[in-house]
Amino acid sequence: MTIPYNIDTNVPTLGIPKINSPMKSLVNDPKSRNFIPDTKRVLISVISDDFTEVIKSGFAPLSFEAAGPREKIFFDPSKLRCALITCGGLCPGINDIIRSIVFSLYFGYGVRNIYGIKYGLQGFIPEYGHDFIQLGPSAVVDILTRGGSILGSSRGPQDIEKIVDSLERMNVGILFMIGGDGTLQAALNIADAIIKRGLNISVVGIPKTIDNDIFLVSKSFGFDTAVEIATSAIRSAHTEAIGYPDGIGLIKLMGRYSGFIAVNSALAQQDVNFVLIPEADFDLEGERGLLKALENRLSSRKHAVIVVAEGAGQKFFGKNQKKYDASGNIKLYDIGSFLKDKITQYFKDKNINIAMKYIDPSYMIRSVPANANDRVFCSFLGREAVHAGMAGKTKLIIGHWNNCFVHLPMEASVGKRKSVNTEGRLWRGVLEATGQGALTNW
Repeated sequence: MTIPYNIDTNVPTLGIPKINSPMKSLVNDPKSRNFIPDTKRVLISVISDDFTEVIKSGFAPLSFEAAGPREKIFFDPSKLRCALITCGGLCPGINDIIRSIVFSLYFGYGVRNIYGIKYGLQGFIPEYGHDFIQLGPSAVVDILTRGGSILGSSRGPQDIEKIVDSLERMNVGILFMIGGDGTLQAALNIADAIIKRGLNISVVGIPKTIDNDIFLVSKSFGFDTAVEIATSAIRSAHTEAIGYPDGIGLIKLMGRYSGFIAVNSALAQQDVNFVLIPEADFDLEGERGLLKALENRLSSRKHAVIVVAEGAGQKFFGKNQKKYDASGNIKLYDIGSFLKDKITQYFKDKNINIAMKYIDPSYMIRSVPANANDRVFCSFLGREAVHAGMAGKTKLIIGHWNNCFVHLPMEASVGKRKSVNTEGRLWRGVLEATGQGALTNW
């Protein structure tokens, strides 16, 4: 991801924290060695192709405020009310985040008034009639083994002023929002409306995208689990492909605009011969197109495995009228079924009898519980979100850089997207592992 040097990385606060943190007794730290000062920074990168260009730009190397517990907090835990909300598509690890936030608030800070908002932003709107859920240790202790979200979710925008009205009526001090780019945009709008009203409500975002494509977020929760499950699909496709003469395994994976799951899955399970992602153009026809390359592969090895990200190859659907979902996302055309039909017809016309097996594990991947690595990651994300909120920080999301958790200003990330660099190490690794070459005629 290309990152400009002049990003404003300052995180807003509601005021000066003046209350001694109860975390001091929890961590048994009389000398405050485990508390993080606001002056501690984390460099975004320790590598520069040409550091002189950074110096010439007039900016210091980009860094973010380190996350972690502060010695002084803004909110009085005995009077504080917190709310949690999950929005958008499902993703492994959401329940882990919820549990971590609740446990950190309850046991770390002594907060007793914690509310779960049902069904996304709809839960704030009275007309929908969704109930709030009282959250405590007993309500979340066993949710790690469950996929999805115990709070449910929904898509689509809601009236920002009504949402703030609801927060004000509930006397909420910290709002934790777990969601993707659309949710984080809503969080930014909510935070701006709160500031406009002069309210002391902190808004903390935990970025959620199974595609791992949120700008300035090096890793998103659920991605590790998604890659692990996707590799199982690849193994199955490979087993099917080698079991028949001219067998083809075709797997469609998530990745609307960024092909990180497809790329990492192919590298983790190196039985893949072709990887198709939104960032790398490819042709079907012609001497260097996919169909001819696939024919050559079958001729030499008698089997092939293809992984395609859902957002790849949208150019093949022409100028058909675009449709949008409730969240304003463009509804993608089904590249998986399209390729299945095109490949089948191509070899039928050549009187080559292929054995095609098509696998789409997308919803199975989205709904499974997080794996061990993601659970560890989620537990940290939840705690760091609580520490930030209790310190009175707002309009931020929790990110991860150079093995450190950091505070990212929402405005620096929202509305932008991270993508696979087709001239970078990751894509080069795919080309070396598959040998597919450039699948274009130009």
